[in-house]
Amino acid sequence: METKHVVCAVMMDGGKIFATQRGYGEFKDGWEFPGGKVEPGETPEQAIRREIREELDTRIEVIRLLERVESDYPSFHLTMDCFLCRVVSGELVLLEHEAARWLDRQHLYDVDWLPADRRLVRDKIEMLLPEHPSCNEEARLQDAACRP
Repeated sequence: METKHVVCAVMMDGGKIFATQRGYGEFKDGWEFPGGKVEPGETPEQAIRREIREELDTRIEVIRLLERVESDYPSFHLTMDCFLCRVVSGELVLLEHEAARWLDRQHLYDVDWLPADRRLVRDKIEMLLPEHPSCNEEARLQDAACRP
């Protein structure tokens, strides 16, 4: 079975994460974290910066690797390096996706996540986002009710 090595960017802002809806290919209309394939000779960090420039016309800073997700699809095995990122510049222009949404913790499952992304949401993202959408980083440090 073929293995595909891909990367995705988990971009957070104000207690929300950025999700995109695929506009092409076998998994068209499924929701995912933006990203794509790692090209030969590229590090995963280089790949995610390139992919976000190409897909969203945006520059990002890679903060850290959140998780490596392994997932079997009918015709291939997926290895997905998932990076916590922040936007450095750009307006997140949808060049390849049909739609995008900023999702808080209460609305994480309002979209139909692709299998590997769903696993990431369940295993990591739920814990990263605050219980209450109005909580920001400073509020979470002072108010236990805001902590994830």
